Amino acid sequence: MARTADPHRRAELLDQIVDYLAGHGLSTLSMRPLAQHLGKSTRVLTHHFADKEALLSATMERLDERHRSWLRSLPGWSGADSVGTIIRRTWDWQTREENLPVARLIHEIEGLAAAGKLAGHVPRLLADRSEFVAGLLRERGVAEADALRISTLANSAYTGLQIDFLTTGDRERVEGALDQLCALVDEWVAAA
Repeated sequence: MARTADPHRRAELLDQIVDYLAGHGLSTLSMRPLAQHLGKSTRVLTHHFADKEALLSATMERLDERHRSWLRSLPGWSGADSVGTIIRRTWDWQTREENLPVARLIHEIEGLAAAGKLAGHVPRLLADRSEFVAGLLRERGVAEADALRISTLANSAYTGLQIDFLTTGDRERVEGALDQLCALVDEWVAAA
């Protein structure tokens, strides 16, 4: 009789897989090199995940959980800090050298999703991130009708700026634009 997969061990394995993908990318994911990198057999992976599709789905979910947890743990998320201040803190955290691999992985996922290559696997991180930020805006008193619109615009601009920074390396120019975005968002929140 087959052993039941240990949920705690599976969670640890998912964290290791997310870290692997942050360093190696998603587009070349293959079970054998992944297992080898983790010091496991492919049998261990198939014990926890029925196939590559199940592994991919669980990994996307874990990445989403980790990313949201990181964002919520930033100072000011649950306080009275302005949304612009939180956007800036998020940027500062995401563009630290040690966090750039995860930022690059998220942008790779965005690109693969936009190309239709992740059908059925788009993590909540992408699918409802506007709603995630809209929740923060609502907590700051922004009306429902305005929260999702402002969130969508802020998320899109933020993503574009981060891609600009990652591709050009021009931190000064991009962060000048980011500061303008933060000021605009705070103006929109105040007006809403």
